[in-house]
Amino acid sequence: MKASEDPSKKEIDSLYPITAIRKFADLNIGIFTVRKKWELLGIFQMIGAEAQINSRMVLPTTQTASLVGQNRLQDAIDQASSIKTLWEFLSSNAAMIKLDYEMIKGSAESQSISPTNHLINEQGIFAEPGAVAEHSVLDASAGPIFLGKNSTIMAGCSIRGPFSLGEGSVVKMNSRIYGATTVGTGSVVGGELKNVIIGNYSSKAHDGYLGDSIIGNWCNIGAGTSNSNVKNTAGDIMVWFEKEGRYLNAGSKFGMIMGDYSRCAINTAFNSGTVVGICANVFGVGLTPNLIKDFTWGYGQTLYEFDKAMQHINNWKKLKNQDINPDEFDSLRRIFEQSKK
Repeated sequence: MKASEDPSKKEIDSLYPITAIRKFADLNIGIFTVRKKWELLGIFQMIGAEAQINSRMVLPTTQTASLVGQNRLQDAIDQASSIKTLWEFLSSNAAMIKLDYEMIKGSAESQSISPTNHLINEQGIFAEPGAVAEHSVLDASAGPIFLGKNSTIMAGCSIRGPFSLGEGSVVKMNSRIYGATTVGTGSVVGGELKNVIIGNYSSKAHDGYLGDSIIGNWCNIGAGTSNSNVKNTAGDIMVWFEKEGRYLNAGSKFGMIMGDYSRCAINTAFNSGTVVGICANVFGVGLTPNLIKDFTWGYGQTLYEFDKAMQHINNWKKLKNQDINPDEFDSLRRIFEQSKK
């Protein structure tokens, strides 16, 4: 067996746990994934471009787009925006929504939006076919609003851009959303959200506050759950950095990180700077600890049995007519084996 095939080998980079299962190029940020942005710019035509983008964790910018237009593909990669931490990734979301929106506007035309809505800066709002919004306030004065195919904004919502709603995703009634916020494919959101990135097929469907946070794929946030994003002292927030095995300073405002396939019980109270790993089932009394590790129950005290975890993931996937694919299973097995050490 090669070292890279060893199920106990834990590949850790600076964006763990969000990149524990997915490559950097497949992360949601802005309207598109990182991969889709570079494809639209023509950069993936280069041999080895994907490997460079994943290893160096680079995002396109307006400058790199200009270089691509001049056929200076290698210069574009060299001058791209390199990401070192998850809070840097989150802080790039507004710029990525705006960049992606400009690319969309240049290649497609928005469908009409129902006149029951109150639209502010209507030219900054784009709706793909099948997108539905009714009796809501859509405010693009601070940044664009993008509604993906067959997405839904239910009545009574107030949304301020920059904001991107992925294909088939739903914003539930009377939600309040502030930019910069990205919701991936097939997800459901509700309550109050500010400056968050939510992955694919995840649910934060009920009341409660989620702010300055990153939520992975296939996560579930229980009803009434809220997170802190500022200390009562207004002091700096220290966030666990798995790659180096220590806490790093994320500044005075940062919420939480939740890795893929993790979920929490109703009324969970997340501390500022909390990191939840892969496939954790979070529940307990009082504020969460700042670190809840992969494959644990409660506040990290008990190991989540692998077979039981796979059964529960499949239960969630069946709700979306999906199953765990072999690559996901292998990645989860590798992470589980490491979590026992």
